[in-house]
Amino acid sequence: MNAPNRPYALRVDHLTTPLGIGPETPRVSWKLPPGAAAQHAYRIVANGWDSGRVESEQSTWLPVAMVPASGLAVTWKVKTWTDLGESEWSAPSTWEVGLLTADWRAEWIGPVEVVGLPARQRPAFQLGGAVSITGEVVRARLYATAHGVYEAFVNGRRVGDHELTPGWTAYNSRLQVQTFDVTDLLVPGVNMLGALLSDGWWRGQNSVARRVDDYGTSTAFLAQLVVTFADGSQVVTGTDEGWRSIPSHVLGADLIAGEVHDLRRRVSWSGWRDWQPVVPQHHGYDRLCPSPAPPVRRIEELRPVSVRELSSGRWLVDVGQNINGWVRLRGLGSTGTEITLTYGEWLDRDGDVTQDHVAWPASTEVDRSVPFQVDRVVAAGNDDDVFEPRHSTKGFQYVRVEGYEGTLTADDVTAVVVHTDLERRGSFACSDPRLEAIHRIAVWSFRDNACDIPTDCPTRERAGWTGDWQIYVETAAFLYDVGGFSVKWLRDLAAEQRPDGRVTNLVPESHPGDARAPTYWPDLEGSAGWGDAAVHVPWQIYRATGDERVLADQWQSMRAWVDYAAATAAGERHPARVERRAEPAAHERLVWDTGWHFGEWLEPGQDVPAAIKAAFSADHGPVATAYLHRSAHQLAQAARILGRDLDAARYARLAADVATAWQREFLTGDGQVTPGTQATYVRALAFGLIPAPLRAAAAGRLAELVRAGGYRVGTGFLATAQLLPVLAEHGYVDVAYELLLQHREPSWLVMVDRGATTIWEEWDGIRADGTPHASLNHYSKGAVISFLHQYVAGLQLLEPGWRRFRVAPHPGSGLNWAEAQHESPYGTIATHWERQGNTLKLKVQVPPGTTADIPHPNAATQILTSGTHTLTYTPPRPNAE
Repeated sequence: MNAPNRPYALRVDHLTTPLGIGPETPRVSWKLPPGAAAQHAYRIVANGWDSGRVESEQSTWLPVAMVPASGLAVTWKVKTWTDLGESEWSAPSTWEVGLLTADWRAEWIGPVEVVGLPARQRPAFQLGGAVSITGEVVRARLYATAHGVYEAFVNGRRVGDHELTPGWTAYNSRLQVQTFDVTDLLVPGVNMLGALLSDGWWRGQNSVARRVDDYGTSTAFLAQLVVTFADGSQVVTGTDEGWRSIPSHVLGADLIAGEVHDLRRRVSWSGWRDWQPVVPQHHGYDRLCPSPAPPVRRIEELRPVSVRELSSGRWLVDVGQNINGWVRLRGLGSTGTEITLTYGEWLDRDGDVTQDHVAWPASTEVDRSVPFQVDRVVAAGNDDDVFEPRHSTKGFQYVRVEGYEGTLTADDVTAVVVHTDLERRGSFACSDPRLEAIHRIAVWSFRDNACDIPTDCPTRERAGWTGDWQIYVETAAFLYDVGGFSVKWLRDLAAEQRPDGRVTNLVPESHPGDARAPTYWPDLEGSAGWGDAAVHVPWQIYRATGDERVLADQWQSMRAWVDYAAATAAGERHPARVERRAEPAAHERLVWDTGWHFGEWLEPGQDVPAAIKAAFSADHGPVATAYLHRSAHQLAQAARILGRDLDAARYARLAADVATAWQREFLTGDGQVTPGTQATYVRALAFGLIPAPLRAAAAGRLAELVRAGGYRVGTGFLATAQLLPVLAEHGYVDVAYELLLQHREPSWLVMVDRGATTIWEEWDGIRADGTPHASLNHYSKGAVISFLHQYVAGLQLLEPGWRRFRVAPHPGSGLNWAEAQHESPYGTIATHWERQGNTLKLKVQVPPGTTADIPHPNAATQILTSGTHTLTYTPPRPNAE
């Protein structure tokens, strides 16, 4: 429990007590003592460094000048001066520097492999070596990474609780190193160090094309152990040519195909000296880096809601929720019993697991003889044996279990939810269970797709599509602390960015564009709405956290993208525009209508073949030009924050000029846009492209389109997230509610009505006849829940880091109450309203150092400071129908 007058929640950059940070200057943050309204000064003590009393209101992202050194362990604490007076010292917190590049001594090694092993089902290898410990150990750190996925072991015991290490990055530029505290695992005498190494993303299937060997044709492991003794001396050892290797009991391991385990062939670590010598490799240390993100972990365990027998020896397990992870199975049976587990999101008409809708990507040719999300285990006959496949993940709600001896029960099966260990930050609840259901499935869909990178789905592709993350990042940042998670991904985006500034569709981009299929892939880069993630994601992370470093670190990448888009706009013209007007108008140099674009992508009624055809041939000027404007505008704002005044002026002019060009090309004098679709109106209003005198007319036209469409969604991939907020912002909150609560396709409640536990890729993910279609776990359409946070509950961010926010509920559709909560960098923000006739009883919690704006119709905005406030609130009136 927090002391009455003590700072708490100490953090270092985007982590709490990080082990193994890099050489960059760490920045610390804290929350003020409970009950404090504002900070006047602070004092930080870290090891021997003392800031002294510093007069400042700032309590976030404060640099601590420590000279980095490998393994440097820092203990720090802080006290503050607030309106409560001088505080006590906070409880101490820590951080530790990882192994810096200059201090690596270990050597890269690889296992001895049989030539010609089948791809997508190669075995995992055990690698081992030894170290002798002769003194009293006070600290021991293991630094490890791999080409592939590894688990580390000391004396046969698994090290740490991280999964899928070293994670997926732009391997050609960045390879993450994990730091583990192994002090308690070492014993006097000889200690066995080991690793279980599989293909992982390095040379296994990954991403859209599901190719293999994209980063290399062999796996490798690198580890260094640094042991510090009581007398101050150290032993430094690690992987070298003295290590040995052997194929493990994991006969096949692929992240997408699944795993094959023969428990009869388990290899004892103690016999490592009889294994084959390892193969020395030479990969250097230049790419090695720590991760700014939390690790992937086993987050939650689910008990099956049902287990039923399909036929003799065949069982169907329903875990009740579509998840990312794997199954842990007990009671494996007698020696030689072979059990097969097939994972899927849905059932066929016979009530059996189906994979037909997700097993194969629609856009590429994949060897269909290879298993997809299938595990096999051969039992060793031991009562306590457990099967847990930790070198692959699956997207699933259902598992078919074949070959199980006896009766399978819910006690024998555990579903393990696996994803990045993100700290939960936001929540929502209300009086309508339908809205809560939409919120629940959207949260689950994001969780399932936050496995080291933001993926599109946990089944078919598992790819880091840039478009998906730029759509969802604002929503995610309310729900979870995705700061470090996004910083990691953005560093990969910049590393993969092309010399001309183009941004790859996928981050990391594993398809290098060689002679193997799909050879066309590099030609499909640079799409508006996808590449704009280079600007929009760092901007949204800055807004959510107040961290200016993310803008500084990504500045070159952000600017390169905008410069690329502007240069492309100034180049060629779309053939349709040339046909209409042989000589270009002056403003056309700012109309971005050439290059590759996905466009709005899959507006209702458009199937994938039609969308692909449109992507190649349609004039995407209305979409791309709008995104060029928004990115230039955000870049100008970032430049001002970073003190780049000349850049700020330059890109502000560019944004204004692009807006003018868009208006001349796609806007009429009475507020109509071309093309006159829901998506075009939504984007124009959301991006500020409609001049103030015409905004009411344009918003009215959007509302008319929604009503004419039967209050159903008419937007595609890009604009759907902004549809309801734009309607609410312009006085059509009643139209927004009617659309949100629609039970006919396309709508979110169709998903709920048809049993969805996650958001579908397409609106008809489960058709009326119960047939599954496309992925059932794509989070992008789930960004609609930002409407629930920002307009139903009424919680809106105004200044970076939530230093200032607005509370302005927009009740509707018979709601009696709603509430939202967000854990900001300064403390808990919470709002709850309940209806009292034509007014609302509003309760607002404002954390120390922040303010809340409460707008009132026909009255001045009320400003609330730190504390909990209860007031009467009159909601805004919707436009008349």
